[in-house]
Amino acid sequence: MTNATESNRTVVERKADRELVVTRTFDAPVHIVFEAWSTPELFKQWWVPKSAGMSLISCDMDIRTGGTYRLVFRHPAFDQPMAFFGTYKEVAPNTRMVWTNEESEQGAVTTVTFEERAGKTLVTLHELYPTKEARDEAIVGSAEGLPEQFAQLDELLAG
Repeated sequence: MTNATESNRTVVERKADRELVVTRTFDAPVHIVFEAWSTPELFKQWWVPKSAGMSLISCDMDIRTGGTYRLVFRHPAFDQPMAFFGTYKEVAPNTRMVWTNEESEQGAVTTVTFEERAGKTLVTLHELYPTKEARDEAIVGSAEGLPEQFAQLDELLAG
C-alpha cells in the first residue's frame, strides 16, 4: 500500500519529443476537483505558484466545448501584464478538459483528465507542443511550477 505522501506526489514526465505529462492524486472526489479547475473564483486561488511572485489579475473562463479563456498575470519585473488565452476544444464535466494555448505559435494543446479512484481523484495533465524546443522551454518556464500549483490545489481541496 502506498502512503499518502507518495500517492499525493506530483510526477512530471517528458514523454516523446513534444509531450509533457503531469499526474497527481488528490484526496477529494472527482466532482470537487473538477469544480476547482472549472470555477474561476476557485481556479484563481491555486493556479499561480506563490513562489513565482505573480498575481492573476483577470480570469475569464467560458468552460464549455467551443468556449474561450483569458488569464492575465502581473509580475513586478514586467512593465505590462501578460495574457494567456485559448479555446476549450472539449469539456466533459468531471471527466476531461482540452484547451489550446494561443498566445504564441509555440503554445501547447492541454488535456486534463479526472479519474475517480475510491473517493480520490487522479488528475493527469498532458501537454502536446508543436516542437521539442517549445516543450523544453515550457519545462523551464511554467511546468516547473506545476508541483507547487498542485500542492496549492491540494491545500484548497483540504480546506
